[in-house]
Amino acid sequence: MSDVTARPAEGGAAAPARNLVGFLESTGPLIALILLMVIGSLMSDSFLGAENLSNVFTRSAIIGIIAVGATFVITAGGLDLSVGSLSALVAGVTILFLNAAAQALGANWMLIAVGIAFSLLLGAAAGLLNGVMIVKGRVEAFIVTLGAMGIFRSLLTWLADGGSISLDFSLRDAARPIYYGQVFGIAVPILVLLAIAVIGELALRRMRFGRHVAAIGSSRHVARYSAIPVNRVRILTYVIQGVCVAIATVIYVPRLGAATPSTGLMWELEAIAAVIIGGTALSGGFGRIWGTIVGVLILGFIGNILNLTGFVSPYLNGAFQGAIIIIAVLLQRDRLQD
Repeated sequence: MSDVTARPAEGGAAAPARNLVGFLESTGPLIALILLMVIGSLMSDSFLGAENLSNVFTRSAIIGIIAVGATFVITAGGLDLSVGSLSALVAGVTILFLNAAAQALGANWMLIAVGIAFSLLLGAAAGLLNGVMIVKGRVEAFIVTLGAMGIFRSLLTWLADGGSISLDFSLRDAARPIYYGQVFGIAVPILVLLAIAVIGELALRRMRFGRHVAAIGSSRHVARYSAIPVNRVRILTYVIQGVCVAIATVIYVPRLGAATPSTGLMWELEAIAAVIIGGTALSGGFGRIWGTIVGVLILGFIGNILNLTGFVSPYLNGAFQGAIIIIAVLLQRDRLQD
């Protein structure tokens, strides 16, 4: 008798706890972002200034676009360590293409549009190559993309002869609005990130492709038995990643006007950190684009607070990002074990 009456009581007591855990899991990144902004405002008077916030959002947009692509890859159970090196290579090759074409066609917005299309094709081709090697070649994603990371950056270093590849001065004014332009007072990179994030969220949550990505990440074998085109979907996630890298690179190049061997250095760490902070499971099977965007902003504000306050050296940004990745993965592991 006592056993029968005790079970409902335990279930009733456990239900609010489960609801609280679920609430924290779903809104944790957003709560962390709000707390971080409160801390930043207390540590620096200029933190919440319009100019500072605009700078953080604009700079975070570059990593944010790449991280949207990474969300698809990781949700499908994959990994791409080559995004930073790919960005450097796409930047360098695109600049060389534009410089050569400008001498024949002149510097104008049409040439910039052709250069954008060229860079998107480069990114898609590199993503396709990674995806085919991983899926058709049956090689671990870690190995393929680690090798690609070295290849892409070495190629850029070779093309630049160890120095830099600079955009022709005649093209800089035409390309400048891509990064510095504004629409209704909002920087173009922010608008591009918002558009890509909305499309990514709809694709991942509402479209069949997104459901297939999550199913493959949960169990590749079960997905195959469910008549899901596993290989095609996995390859497509790497193509999406490559296109996202190319879009981010197109926006980034006008900022510095050059590509160097250090372009995109450690961007893969920032992108992966943002995805994991946002709640996407590193083991695959679950992802959310909005969480990734929040994760990008968290990383951006951490770096911004370090720069504004000098409390800790900004050179320790990488250490913070690495620690965040480890902590987030440990939390995911504990949650899965429970």
